[in-house]
Amino acid sequence: MLEIQTKHVEPEIVVLEISGKITLGTSSKQLEWTVESLMNEGRKKIIFDLAGVTGLDSTGIGIIVMSAGKLKKVGGELRVAGATSHVEEVLKTTNVDRIVGLHSTTVGAVSGF
Repeated sequence: MLEIQTKHVEPEIVVLEISGKITLGTSSKQLEWTVESLMNEGRKKIIFDLAGVTGLDSTGIGIIVMSAGKLKKVGGELRVAGATSHVEEVLKTTNVDRIVGLHSTTVGAVSGF
């Protein structure tokens, strides 16, 4: 089961604290819908806090890349923070780190946004 907590940092930045597995299934759709909903509210600066993510497959990678693309299209940006070593390795192996900024902490992701 995927859990998503939404936190607002500063007036324009939204942090999505994600826990569980971002894998094939209906719960991963919830992450897509959350991003779309935030974009509909005019939010363009989103951080995925992956500290609680225990698994990531091609579906999860696709959601991250697609979300980054949608945000970029409207002048926004997606950043990733707090990924465990396993999840970070998956993101680097699949070159997702070339599309989204990887940060060790949420504070690091927020700075300079």
